[in-house]
Amino acid sequence: MEPPAAKRSRGCPAGDEPGTGARRGRPEPLLDLSAKRVAESWAFEQVEERFSRVPEPVQKRIVFWSFPRSEREICMYSSLGYQPPEGEQDTRVPFTRGLHLLQSGAVDRVLQVGFHLSGNIRELGAPGEPEHLYHVSISFDRCKITSVSCGCDNRDLFYCAHVVALSLYRIRHAQQVELRLPISETLSQMNRDQLQKFVQYLISAHHTEVLPTAQRLADEILLLGSEINLVHGAPDPTAGAGTEDANCWHLDEEQIQEQVKQLLSNGGHYGASQQLRSMFSKVREMLRARDSNGARMLILMTEQFLQDPRLALWRQQGAGMTDKCRQLWDELGALWVCVILSPHCKPDERAGWLQLLGTWDKLDVCPLEEGNYSLDIPALQPTVTSRTGSEDDEEEVTATSLRRTVFSRALQAGELHWNDSHLQRILASDSCGPSLTGSMGGDKPTFDPQGHPIWLGEPLPTACARVDTLRAHGYPHKALRLACAIINTLRLQRRHQLENYKQQKKELLQKGATCLTSTEGWVGHPLDPIGCLCRALLEACRLEEEPHSLYPDLATEKRKLAYQHVPVPGSPGESYLALALEVALLGLGQQRALPEGLYAQDKVVRSEEQLLALLEEVELDERLVQVLRKQAGLLLEGGPFSGFGEVIFRESVPMHTCARYLFAALLPHDPDLAFRLALRAMRLPVLETTFPAGEAHPNPLDSIMSNRFPRWFILGHLETRQCELASTMLTAAKGDTKWLHAVLGSVQQNIHSPALLFKLAQDACKTATPASAPPDTMLLGIALELGLQVMRMTLNTMTWRRREMVRWLVSCATEIGPPALMSIMKNWYSLFTPVEAVTIVAVTGTTHATLLRLQLDTAGREELWACARTLALQCAMKDPQNCALPALTLCEKNHAAFEAAYQIVLDAAAGGLGHAHLFTVARYMEHRGLPLRAYKLATLALAQLSIAFNQDSHPAVNDVLWACSLSHSLGRHELSAIVPLIIRSIHCAPMLSDILRRWTLSAPGLGPLGARRATKPLGTDRAPLCQLLDAAVAAYITTSHSRLTHISPRHYGDFIEFLGKARETFLLAPDGHLQFAQFLENLKQTYKGKKKLMLLVRERFG
Repeated sequence: MEPPAAKRSRGCPAGDEPGTGARRGRPEPLLDLSAKRVAESWAFEQVEERFSRVPEPVQKRIVFWSFPRSEREICMYSSLGYQPPEGEQDTRVPFTRGLHLLQSGAVDRVLQVGFHLSGNIRELGAPGEPEHLYHVSISFDRCKITSVSCGCDNRDLFYCAHVVALSLYRIRHAQQVELRLPISETLSQMNRDQLQKFVQYLISAHHTEVLPTAQRLADEILLLGSEINLVHGAPDPTAGAGTEDANCWHLDEEQIQEQVKQLLSNGGHYGASQQLRSMFSKVREMLRARDSNGARMLILMTEQFLQDPRLALWRQQGAGMTDKCRQLWDELGALWVCVILSPHCKPDERAGWLQLLGTWDKLDVCPLEEGNYSLDIPALQPTVTSRTGSEDDEEEVTATSLRRTVFSRALQAGELHWNDSHLQRILASDSCGPSLTGSMGGDKPTFDPQGHPIWLGEPLPTACARVDTLRAHGYPHKALRLACAIINTLRLQRRHQLENYKQQKKELLQKGATCLTSTEGWVGHPLDPIGCLCRALLEACRLEEEPHSLYPDLATEKRKLAYQHVPVPGSPGESYLALALEVALLGLGQQRALPEGLYAQDKVVRSEEQLLALLEEVELDERLVQVLRKQAGLLLEGGPFSGFGEVIFRESVPMHTCARYLFAALLPHDPDLAFRLALRAMRLPVLETTFPAGEAHPNPLDSIMSNRFPRWFILGHLETRQCELASTMLTAAKGDTKWLHAVLGSVQQNIHSPALLFKLAQDACKTATPASAPPDTMLLGIALELGLQVMRMTLNTMTWRRREMVRWLVSCATEIGPPALMSIMKNWYSLFTPVEAVTIVAVTGTTHATLLRLQLDTAGREELWACARTLALQCAMKDPQNCALPALTLCEKNHAAFEAAYQIVLDAAAGGLGHAHLFTVARYMEHRGLPLRAYKLATLALAQLSIAFNQDSHPAVNDVLWACSLSHSLGRHELSAIVPLIIRSIHCAPMLSDILRRWTLSAPGLGPLGARRATKPLGTDRAPLCQLLDAAVAAYITTSHSRLTHISPRHYGDFIEFLGKARETFLLAPDGHLQFAQFLENLKQTYKGKKKLMLLVRERFG
């Protein structure tokens, strides 16, 4: 494997190598060249062991070159990517802060003693605060910083700004740093007196800190048998690491664990997920730099992820984890695949990682690949009819009976290797061909007919995981070579598939059904194979960007990336950019079954959107348009291998989102192909097979599958995408009769949600009526047709949105013109309920605003009014209870229609129209100045009414009093006619007495509606009021006995008040005193057992 490309990290200036700036253009001395190599590879202890004496100048050059020479690593360990607050894009990044400190001259007193660097950093405090002084110490070995210490007590994951400032000072101003050999070398040059003076001065300078330690060490040295005297030599912190010591950059393990733990505990916050993703990015950055801390950091993070207390809770509940957490676990699993597949790791390292993964994989709380802890639901696996790979492709394990965790793919990767000779040839050269390799001696072909290498050694997701691994570990050219071989393989397989399909096409089309050809979809796969290929290819085509923020991916405003065509070596006419587009469309267009589980289905949608987002960043040129056209044609002809094929599997993933991208991209260049592709993609076969034509929709405004097929968790989202595709096509087809009707037919056949159909109709209407242009009547007609379909679908399922839908439909018909409006009025019975038709359609269609909008002449207005009146009468006949009054209102201006509506009310009264509705219509008649008709309807209502003795708060009380007032105002005759109805219908004594008093206050016929037929009020001793008085007295007597039957002491007071009102009524009769006294005596005798009550009666009434 070649070393990673020596390119500068973004935002990290490379800097000149220390000590070379002054001699630029002159050859380096051999001493420096040799010292550099030794400093990079050998521990200083190894140098001392190898050579008995190392001259001091040589030692100094080795020590000099042992400090890191590139700022890239300093940046990597001091810039964890997180999103700073707006306006502070880089100010909080430790690397940037350290750079500012360096440039402001804050670094001084820098001293390098052997492999130890120290210095002071002065930093300005906040306003009103003094300057801060920080002492920084750095140990290093073999061009890596091995430990850091700073007086700021930094508790972050990586180096603080002060460590950065000192490190950058050492890299940029190496010649200005005072350099000393390791302190042990200096001490060896001192005699006894000098050593004693040195120690005493050291203790004197720091006696408060080191005196106890100095005394303890002195005591041990003076003790002949002590352990310290048995060891040869003494430790020297400035002498560098030992031969056996690990050589790796300093990483604060405790801080990493604490930070991950804290972020997981705040997992519900967006910022926590972003920081954890930044940590994953940092792992990838370390892997790319071949830094062993990448795997080390990943292990620390994984251990904390597994200790998340929420895992046990989710497992106990048998529930899936949150979506954010699930995505983090996916990234963790994918990173482990890259680590295990590392092409340069040592076997013992890989064995150690696999052992850890095996242990984690067996934990009960280890998340499963499908996203939840429930294993009891059987999966529906599609039938496999043919294979996409070679005959001996190794099938991936897909049986749901096996427990697959997020680490299962990484454990499987442990069985893979890079030793295959054909794989090595693919990776080694861009010009790998049959002439160079000859036959591989196996059954698998190694080259396509054009002589391009192919890779059939394993399933596509595994092969693409190799591509991702090569990119992750800093082998971009090898990743591109393998990616091209995989694409060659896919092309070859597709050619074979198309040939097979052409032979079986007639049979498949006759059956009208097909089976899936792959057990796993590539888009939404845990290893994200298509995404890996696309990112590898697009990365090679990205134009160089100017240096900008350290965090380009997290900037508040993302810049659109620019790509260019980069030729594929050995393939004339090919470019990596065209290959990226081709493979993305190949994966997106693959026919695949919707996987089990909410998370897996959501992941399919999310992966599809991420791929399309990558493609939308690419600006299409003529070359790419040709790729689009070719791939679109192949997708349409792909048979069972394509989601755009003529016949598809019942539960295959719909192609709506992909088709929308292709439609928008192809429309300016090939409209015919764009529409054919989009119309083919409108299918949603699971709905078509579930609900045949004509079957009622169980819940029209919601997704039907949530009730009947709970396995399709994301159906609502899929239906929305289907609607968006249809809306896009309708907008594009504006003004084109052929495609408008084709789209309408597809919509009516494939969209089964009335709510979405309604939204589509609204969108079409809005598009057809722009503010600055005349309306498009053809598109308006389409919108109206869709609206009519919604009305028919939802007619028998009333919802809160029906009223909005009906109003919109009338508005849309009004935009088209009078014929459309009158058409929906004439055919109302198949579209609306009677109430909707008479209260919304007829009323809205005849408002002044509507008539002005239609610009009708007198004849036209009369025709529209006649249509509305006919509708109103029909509705009144069908539902008189709810439609009679609106019909009367609409027919007011036409005598014949009004009479017909009135007769409908009278007929309905005989058929059981309720007293409440009759009273309402009666009041309307009175309001219109038709008191006799009002009286007639009121008597019909009273005939249906019955108010019991204890219903003095009956809802019809006010209506009865109004009817009595009306009859009294009409005259004695009408009053006499209504009294028997009152006596028969009302048994409530207070109501009867109230009516009686009202009638005795004035003479009948004196009201504003009646004729003057009497001169004085009626008396209660003559008809008709005497009958009403007798009825009221009888009601009081009956009610009293009824109340006394079950009366309790707390109601005695109410009863006494009731008797008081009764007495007032009794006294209206000539012999009322005697009747009431007799009534009381009867009560006393009958209820003499209720002594307290009778005592109260005597006290009040004697």
